[in-house]
Amino acid sequence: MSGTRRRVTIVGAAATSVVAGVALLPNWSAGAAVSDDPTVDARTRATFQRLADAVFTDRTNALVDGGQADADKPLTDGFSGDVALSSGTARTEDATRSALGQRKKKLAKAGETYRGAATTVTLNATRVTGRTAKAEVTETTTLTYARTRGDAPKTTGFQARHELTFKADRRGDWRLTGIRDTDQGGIAVNTLSKPAPVKAATTADTMPNAPRAATTRNPAAAPKTGTTYDYKAMAAYAEKHWNAYNKDYPDFSGRGAGGDCTNFVSQSLKAGGWKHVPGYVYDYTRWFGNADIQSHSFIGVNEWSWFAQNSKRTKPLANVFQLEVGDVLQVDFDKDGSKDHTMIVTYKSGGVPYVTYHSNNTLRRSVASLVASYPNAYYYAYRT
Repeated sequence: MSGTRRRVTIVGAAATSVVAGVALLPNWSAGAAVSDDPTVDARTRATFQRLADAVFTDRTNALVDGGQADADKPLTDGFSGDVALSSGTARTEDATRSALGQRKKKLAKAGETYRGAATTVTLNATRVTGRTAKAEVTETTTLTYARTRGDAPKTTGFQARHELTFKADRRGDWRLTGIRDTDQGGIAVNTLSKPAPVKAATTADTMPNAPRAATTRNPAAAPKTGTTYDYKAMAAYAEKHWNAYNKDYPDFSGRGAGGDCTNFVSQSLKAGGWKHVPGYVYDYTRWFGNADIQSHSFIGVNEWSWFAQNSKRTKPLANVFQLEVGDVLQVDFDKDGSKDHTMIVTYKSGGVPYVTYHSNNTLRRSVASLVASYPNAYYYAYRT
């Protein structure tokens, strides 16, 4: 993360971020209109990065008690001249921050509040075609829980990848006109876009059907008694590789619908003792994966569910809050019967499971946060 700026808390960094953003603005915007296509030099790229940092800090800050949603101006207001938000993007971001403010209220009702956050953005690549520039960035955010009890996690964090589109006006000034989340199936806590669904190649009606799990708090206890697998090893693997991918497996992030979520969970289960069942890659009764080949049940959301149920390696839980370390949670966001996302529980405290997952890369996000953020989704809980 060299060359990026880290905030200890969002609130304390607001003024610094604005000053830094203005300081990096190049000074060639004044004057007559330009006819040649403008170039994106190092200083302009640095300002692209600073503006992206301000955008995603503003979004995350809207979730923090006393954060930017309660302040007079967002950090992006500090950018003008050669690089700034377009008027349309400014309106969109205002609406996004307002919606995240509402999410903050929902999270608070679920017992989850944040007292601070740290956000950094790295610029991965810039492509320029005529008067359009595409900037690929990675956002890394850590949120600090406001209230924790006992051994509950103090923080949760995630990484998210985005593509920003800048267009140059007739004067050569760059305006941010679009922001696209490029993680397949991304469900970062500060992202509002609808997750990209993972749809199975085979009709789900003919396959083992998992029952939906309730999302009410304080369900009947469902202690984990099995000793077949090493659940601590599953959690340790997931928390080691949540943002440092294991090179012994392919990385499916950004490759087609669905991303790397199920591939990552399968790796974690394998680390805890799940054994390969070799065979034909399309056969959902088989399960295997390595650097060279993976069954569809190893990397596909629905195919994994079919294998897990058919093989009896899992059993359904009635409620998501019954999940324990090493258990698996899946979500069907659009409630069409085809599941969209897979996560593994790596921590539990105070009756709340915390899930870790890829696409977006996320560490210890509380199930309470997921349910509050996506209250209308269907949830499927698996005891491993």
